[in-house]
Amino acid sequence: MPASQPDWPLRKIRQHLLDHGCCPPGALKEGLARSWQRSLAAGLTPLASCKRTDHLGEVQLRHLRASQHALLAHSLPVMEYLFEQVRPVPSMVILADSGGTLLHTLGEGQFLGKAERVALSAGATWHEAQRGTNAIGTALAEAAAVEINGAEHYLDRNSFLTCAAAPIFSGTGQLLGVLDMSAERGHWNPYSLGLVNTAARSIENRLLCAQHKERTRLHLHPRAEGIGSLGEGIVIVSDDGWLIAANRSAREWLRQGNAPLGALRLEQFVPHSLEQLHALQRRHPQQPLALTLHDGRSLFAQLHSEPAVVHLLPASAQPAPSAAPGPATALPAAPLPATAHDALARLDSGDARWRLACAKVRRILDKPIALLIQGESGVGKEWLARAAHASGPRRTQPFVALNCAALPEGLIEAELFGHAPGAFTGAKREGRTGLLRQAHGGTLLLDEIGDMPLAAQTRLLRVLQEREVTPLGTHKAEPLDFFLICASHRPLRQEVEAGRFRADLYWRINGLTVELPPLRQRSDFEALTASLLQSIEPGRGLAISPDLLHSLKRYHWPGNLRQCASVLRTACAMLEPHERVLDWPHLADDIRAELQATSPGSAATGTTAPAAASTQATPSAPQPPASLATAMPHSLIQIEQAAVQQALLGSRGNVSQAARTLGISRQTLYRKLQGLGG
Repeated sequence: MPASQPDWPLRKIRQHLLDHGCCPPGALKEGLARSWQRSLAAGLTPLASCKRTDHLGEVQLRHLRASQHALLAHSLPVMEYLFEQVRPVPSMVILADSGGTLLHTLGEGQFLGKAERVALSAGATWHEAQRGTNAIGTALAEAAAVEINGAEHYLDRNSFLTCAAAPIFSGTGQLLGVLDMSAERGHWNPYSLGLVNTAARSIENRLLCAQHKERTRLHLHPRAEGIGSLGEGIVIVSDDGWLIAANRSAREWLRQGNAPLGALRLEQFVPHSLEQLHALQRRHPQQPLALTLHDGRSLFAQLHSEPAVVHLLPASAQPAPSAAPGPATALPAAPLPATAHDALARLDSGDARWRLACAKVRRILDKPIALLIQGESGVGKEWLARAAHASGPRRTQPFVALNCAALPEGLIEAELFGHAPGAFTGAKREGRTGLLRQAHGGTLLLDEIGDMPLAAQTRLLRVLQEREVTPLGTHKAEPLDFFLICASHRPLRQEVEAGRFRADLYWRINGLTVELPPLRQRSDFEALTASLLQSIEPGRGLAISPDLLHSLKRYHWPGNLRQCASVLRTACAMLEPHERVLDWPHLADDIRAELQATSPGSAATGTTAPAAASTQATPSAPQPPASLATAMPHSLIQIEQAAVQQALLGSRGNVSQAARTLGISRQTLYRKLQGLGG
């Protein structure tokens, strides 16, 4: 907002507003007129005294600060530097959250005492609805930097202040808070608005880089020398080329429009994939890359990756895929990292997609990143969740699971958040702790979260944002700390687009998403069934007849692993004490009929192996492919290579089928093939 107007005309305009319900046209700056109109609508009287009922107590303020730890941690150094620049002037530097509550203030001398008399202190709320037009509340309402001078404040008691405030945004455009600089009128620096706006941008950049340490950062600027400056654009890119977050400069230069960042790919802006940009950067590591955007504009860019971030190797460093095999060619298994001997590794029986999912999960177990497991019913989502817990640093703490689809809608909130004794009709007399608090320090699994009602989604989102929970029937907030795992057979991205799942909750739980393959697409069926038989009948050395095994492998398994385990468990129960080989007679009638309908040959006619076969020497149980015991690379790169090669071999070179098997698009697979040198 431009410079302030004299007090007397402002008071006359304000009186006109009170008398007629609107400001005279053109009498005020547009933003200021909107703010005064909002203040009037909130029922505020300019000459009324300020009530302190909205001031947080010490304990509440401590909880609020704990929930805003990241914002505070990255703002304090910037605030201290800013305060040093304006220190000779009686002033304050203030940080407020997105609700207008003051989190932290820096100030000294007589001005600090005057500011405290109008509740300009930590714990007070300066939202427009409580304080009328003021820099903090108006910056929040307008989502823009503002300057409010003297009588421009709606409440007359604040007219001794002159303040400038700028909003702080997250990399996804969420309003996180406001940075404010306030001084006594008559001691104002004309550059204050610029200073505070620059400081807010600095905080945004610090937060963005800190929250995405393990991602690739693309730093942009119209000038090569501008990269590394405060005005640079920063874009966070996922390993497969999706834009995850960006600062305001990058959003302006990329002109993304209203599309959410998570729905945009890097190739929509620049004619290069992420792998190609990395290859270019490796050739010229110290020089910014000159990029021409699709709309013809030019930007310079530089890539930054932490050591933990893994990308595809350049084509020269990767083996070319083999030619499509004949029918008898064995499929190679994805190699297992040599250091993996945990619960996740024990779930691995050779399938490349499953192993890649486990390898990715292993990378986040000691980090505050939520895990989302997607896949059809019965593919083993809870197995993976339990293995992730058992493999991580919280393994000795509780693992708490809630099936959101199995609880009546009215009980989900009580189960999650807990309740006080007698909080509602039917509540337990002694109250309930709630699963969120039970999981404190450990792991919380929200299974089938896609079936959670929208009302419960809203409250869960608030809990995940604030990291504290208030049980039903109480006002006491309890802190929370757990590793969050969510699972769903529903494609949540589509559920968001259909309006059945909150978009903001989806982005909160979607830290790392892994998609588990259905059983019909897994390449490790023999090793998997051998493992299941061992768990059902430990030490008995059971096996499956070749004819039956062939039919089981061809079956489509609509119930996936859950159905397969049930079929094998029933067949084991049908075995005679001396039998060691499962065959057609041991199956339940319904599954045998389904298998016979889909399997040509002897099974289709109902013939079975001779009875004597069950008393023959027990064939050796299926063994994992030899590559499990040989080459043991150490990175996701080689696992991804093996997954691509395995899918191509399994599809006999059919790229479309291989892409479906891998759960990616054909275009993505083609890019990966280019990286493999194919």
